[in-house]
Amino acid sequence: MTLPAISKHLKMLEKSGLLNRRVEGRVHHLSLNAGPMQSASEWLETYRIFWQASFDVLARLVEDDADSES
Repeated sequence: MTLPAISKHLKMLEKSGLLNRRVEGRVHHLSLNAGPMQSASEWLETYRIFWQASFDVLARLVEDDADSES
């Protein structure tokens, strides 16, 4: 990756609240802020459970249909 690409990615992570930047003169110190990732993970887990249950029902329907055709 190029330096401008890395810089752009870091700025987006900082804008999203995942990185904290502290500047001392010309030195930039970056640290990870994992709090927003925890919130996102919890939100995703809710939908993972929902979709897993939906796919389980679909799989049973497909299996039942295949058994009835045999």
